[in-house]
Amino acid sequence: MAPEIPSSPGGRPPMSVEMISKRAQDYEYNGNIALRYWLRTASTLIREAQIYEREGNDEQAYLLLFRHAQLVLVHLSVHPDAQKDGEGRAGLLAAEKQVKKNLVKLESLKPRINKRYERYTQLMRERQSRKLSSEPAIPEAEQTPADPALSGVAEPLEAGENRDLAVKLAQSELTRRATLRKTHDGRRIAGEWSDWESALQANRKTNDTDLSQRIQSIRSNIDHTHSVSQAKGPQKPVVHEAPPVSSAYKYPTVPLQKPLDPISSGQIAIHDKNAERQPPPVLPPKETAQPRKAAPLVPEKKLSANANPELNPSSYTFKPSAYLENGTPLRSVFLPAHLRTRFLSVAAANTHRNLETCGILCGTLVSNALFISRLVIPDQVSTSDTCETTNESALFDYCDTEDLIMLGWIHTHPTQTCFMSSRDLHTHSGYQVMLPESIAIVCAPSKDPDWGVFRLTDPPGLKTVLNCTQGGLFHPHAQENIYTGALRPGHVVEVNGLEFETVDLRAAGSRV
Repeated sequence: MAPEIPSSPGGRPPMSVEMISKRAQDYEYNGNIALRYWLRTASTLIREAQIYEREGNDEQAYLLLFRHAQLVLVHLSVHPDAQKDGEGRAGLLAAEKQVKKNLVKLESLKPRINKRYERYTQLMRERQSRKLSSEPAIPEAEQTPADPALSGVAEPLEAGENRDLAVKLAQSELTRRATLRKTHDGRRIAGEWSDWESALQANRKTNDTDLSQRIQSIRSNIDHTHSVSQAKGPQKPVVHEAPPVSSAYKYPTVPLQKPLDPISSGQIAIHDKNAERQPPPVLPPKETAQPRKAAPLVPEKKLSANANPELNPSSYTFKPSAYLENGTPLRSVFLPAHLRTRFLSVAAANTHRNLETCGILCGTLVSNALFISRLVIPDQVSTSDTCETTNESALFDYCDTEDLIMLGWIHTHPTQTCFMSSRDLHTHSGYQVMLPESIAIVCAPSKDPDWGVFRLTDPPGLKTVLNCTQGGLFHPHAQENIYTGALRPGHVVEVNGLEFETVDLRAAGSRV
């Protein structure tokens, strides 16, 4: 029997480090977005990379780590907020420190990725040679079993057809991770790598200058051994273009640490929320989406492999369930069916007083799908038409401590219909920049329909909103088709049986 052609999880051909690095740099950056949102994006990249690496997807882990390094060192280091926002500068320094640590992981992933790719190209050449030969020869590789480490063992699954399996995978993995955190005496594991922590420990005493020199040495070795031409074809526009590189996969330069310019209190802009709470003008015509009607439930596909109660996330990978308007695939987001009912219960007191309430949808990544596992109610200030999160640092700290990814938000419209207002669109743009799969759930308990799940179109919606400079609570956007429904046939799959927790971070006196 011919040897199995090695592939990546999901059955696609493996990629080389060069290919992955080029793809990692293929994203759009907008310097008008606040630095704090980009720093959350960077944090999410690290958290996802850790999970992908744990599940055996070296390629995706490498891509995300490389993208993190490129984002932090090329773009965020020159972000306007980096010099005027004290908290942002501190976050940037922490992100740069994380890049230095990640280079160890990038170096360890590289040989595994290249070995798999080289094995793939070798077998493809042998297969082509046999096709052209009149007397096919059996290569030596066929005489021995294929190395399972070089084969894509993850079974690709359709999210809508495997709801039950998705729930079982998520619950099993969430339980395992919770147990792991407890066994580590409460030590945070977000952003850490169990298989290289000891190597990092040996370098804890190395100062920043030595670390930078070591990174420069790694880069020099790469430049010396590889000479790769620039990728051809148009690149997506970015606000700050990355400098040309001679190698498609050399690491961005980590700058030497230097003293920061002191910040005077006058440089920090104070946001006047009172100005935003003025009585809203007459509502303009609503920017209506074309909500997608939820598709009928598809009968569950029975998988013979499910007899094993010990489900391993690395054995499965969920296919993208939808695509952005620009063709970018979206991973499935599994939404607990009873989450909105629980949220409306929490928001009932505010709803009765005609005040909006918002919550944050948090969760994790399992088998290339996103699972909402936590409903977090942050500190907030509400009016009849708005709801703004306050004390964001406490929310971010909580997510980091609990190893959670922010997957979107949910809020009420006590008296309005179920739609995305202009303020909602601007709020959600920050979430969707952090994570393309981010969703916004609107609950309008007094209207029909009484709820909806939405995302910004891309294009044109996301860029239109990000470039909008209009103020006020309600303002129209000239562009149509700014947002759309996200429930199936979109990328959001509502499921029964998916457990979630509700955590209220509000001060006791502000909960009613």
